[in-house]
Amino acid sequence: MPIAALGVAVAVSACGEDDFENNPRPPAAIELSALINDREVKVSPSTASAVGAGLATLTISNQSADPTALVLEGPTDEASDEIPAGGTGSMQVELEEGDYIVSAGDESDPRESTLEVGPERESSQNELLLP
Repeated sequence: MPIAALGVAVAVSACGEDDFENNPRPPAAIELSALINDREVKVSPSTASAVGAGLATLTISNQSADPTALVLEGPTDEASDEIPAGGTGSMQVELEEGDYIVSAGDESDPRESTLEVGPERESSQNELLLP
């Protein structure tokens, strides 16, 4: 009798079907590079046609004489950890569509640049994602 009850329980649980949409994957993270030196702060690429909204990984090279951080101000405000002079760092940020000011913090007035982020990138569904 316990086996029959188990069979009925399994059969009943299989009838409670839920529709689960097969949501597409989010866009793959985009790789950006940033340069900070004594004259400028630059992110590449920096145009909306090349940078779409979504997850971005920035690799930052501090070529200035002082430790500093990369600061993004716009729809999403983020800052990297402090990067030593001559060192490198990285940060991940979920970029929203819009215009950003990119700087090395408060003491960076003459060293600002812009970053334009376009609409969200397409899904990475059916793309081979490599580590």
